[in-house]
Amino acid sequence: MAKKKARRKKPQGSSPRYLLERDADPNPIRQFELWLDDARRARVIEPTAMTLATTTRAGVPSARVLLLKGVDRRGFVFFTNYESQKGRELGENPRAALVFWWGKLERQVKVSGAVTRVPDAESDVYFATRPAGSRIGAIASAQSTVLASREELDRRVRELTKQYPDGDVPRPPHWGGFRLNPDMLEFWQGRADRLHDRLRYRREGSAWIVERLSP
Repeated sequence: MAKKKARRKKPQGSSPRYLLERDADPNPIRQFELWLDDARRARVIEPTAMTLATTTRAGVPSARVLLLKGVDRRGFVFFTNYESQKGRELGENPRAALVFWWGKLERQVKVSGAVTRVPDAESDVYFATRPAGSRIGAIASAQSTVLASREELDRRVRELTKQYPDGDVPRPPHWGGFRLNPDMLEFWQGRADRLHDRLRYRREGSAWIVERLSP
């Protein structure tokens, strides 16, 4: 398989019909940001929606859709209940994969790498931006556990709403952020006859290697 080190060229990543090495940004995070901007301009529904795949220590997989809350050179950030299924699985096996699908543009991005918790201060800042109802929900819901009835959850929400009438709800210690630091990103651009473009970036030391994969 041919491979080469990425060379810096001016990105032209907005074409919805092809993805060529000469047009791709040598930095995969920047290339992701270009495509995310394209998805927003195209008014893709929930452009930050992504599938998060995790596994248990024994290798049993699970996946679910959630929202990306931040991306920069350090990686991809999302927030959840640390005691939820995904939180527990990331505690057992701190590696994960993400998949973004922007069907309107015939584009997919796969990301994989190691996952760590973000600092508490960072989680506090994000939690404070959430609506009061969402903050109450983070406390009321013992995510992924069995509920006897919907009324059990609703009752807990009512109790917490009375407890915090001003909406100033503190972040519970069991809720916060994770950051996936990628060591692989693959950009998929749909083409006719299923002869799609696939460019994979993989980390090699401090550099990113760009490889074209067969469709």
